[in-house]
Amino acid sequence: MIRRNLFLSLSLASVILFSSCKDDSQPEEIIEESIEFTKEGELSLIKAGGDTIKKLDIEIADSQYEHETGLMYRESMEELQGMLFIYDDAAPRAFYMKNTYIPLDIIYYSSDSTAVSFYENTEPMDQTSLPSGEPTQFVLEINAGLIEKWGIEVGDKIYFKRTD
Repeated sequence: MIRRNLFLSLSLASVILFSSCKDDSQPEEIIEESIEFTKEGELSLIKAGGDTIKKLDIEIADSQYEHETGLMYRESMEELQGMLFIYDDAAPRAFYMKNTYIPLDIIYYSSDSTAVSFYENTEPMDQTSLPSGEPTQFVLEINAGLIEKWGIEVGDKIYFKRTD
């Protein structure tokens, strides 16, 4: 009797287990959504002498999660767009290009919004550390090649405002 009940219990468990399994005969469709740019502010790039270089629409990264993900998984960004990372204080910072599909220029700014260092034409997906070299409170990521194209230099400044 015990063996019969055990056999029936195992049989019932097998039926439940196999009947609840997903039908794997058709491959599951993976839907990837592209991450869209969301304008959260406006930023002016300003020469040390005061002339405006360019005005950009920016996304703002000011939470820990946004600091960690930045422009990862993006497939493109318009020329007059960028991402501004805002930190609570000035400290040495380092970025890398893990899971970042587009080449970028990265500009580090001190607490008074002065450019202290930058990296041009960073390599997508590269995990090499790109340190600021000096304490920075703001970091701007723009499309690769724009530092050279626009003539951005150490000592230039930024001015930004939130629009959200």
